Amino acid sequence: MGNASTAKFGIGQVVRHRLFSFRGVIFDVDPVFNNTEEWWNSIPEEIRPRKDQPFYHLLAENDETEYVAYVSEQNLLVDDTGEPVRHPQVREYFEGYDSRRKSYRPRDMQHH
Repeated sequence: MGNASTAKFGIGQVVRHRLFSFRGVIFDVDPVFNNTEEWWNSIPEEIRPRKDQPFYHLLAENDETEYVAYVSEQNLLVDDTGEPVRHPQVREYFEGYDSRRKSYRPRDMQHH
């Protein structure tokens, strides 16, 4: 709890991966690693990130496809293209894209 404030990136922010050619918008943040050991072990050891850092859930895309990615803070950079993300689920989480701030406005999830 409370640790999430140490996260470098925020929900709605558009980011890109430091090593691989994909980008996406953050829709959730884990203060520390919160995925399976199988997932962890599937990452080649030389690029396996530390577990004691924030991890981000992204609506991600590359040239071919859209998908959901789980990425460590150390492997993310701000995406400075100013381009919105084309992922089809973006509208489920976010209301609008602010090209000046390079981020999305999270939807109010309290619709009754």
